[in-house]
Amino acid sequence: MIIARNGDVALREIEESDIPKLAEYANNEKVSINLRDAFPNPYTIEDAKGFINMVSKQNPKTFFAIEYQGDYVGNISLLVGNDIYKNSAEIGYFIGEPFWNKGITTKAVNLVTDFGFDKLGIVRIHTGVFEFNKSSQRVLEKCGFEKEAVFKNAVTKQGKIYNEIRYAKLK
Repeated sequence: MIIARNGDVALREIEESDIPKLAEYANNEKVSINLRDAFPNPYTIEDAKGFINMVSKQNPKTFFAIEYQGDYVGNISLLVGNDIYKNSAEIGYFIGEPFWNKGITTKAVNLVTDFGFDKLGIVRIHTGVFEFNKSSQRVLEKCGFEKEAVFKNAVTKQGKIYNEIRYAKLK
């Protein structure tokens, strides 16, 4: 089911048929280096099946497939907060390397941001980006997210300490 569309990019519910491509695109060091350690590396078919199973239980759905020209190319999500953070959400995404630098992620971020504001009643969407992930920083800035802070020495990835750059967009 299509959630939102902008030209050749659409967000839709994640399906079991996405498992092979999810495992293929996610099993890439250039993808996993930019994600939290909870994201498996290597990423297997079993990891993809477990992820699809978890997403199928969501209500409301906030994890979506990114489709480009009708094909699955990655995932995007909003992790809605709870308690005093119930009107905020953290955005997360990845896209398969063959689809980088085509403007797909920018369209997907705009689509899921609008979805969060319009359908979920979210008033603030935020994320943290590793200092070396310049591509994601550019995407967020193109989508109107503002750099709010640099958390110095806040994250550890592959045994090295990095700054985390925090971005947010308000409704």
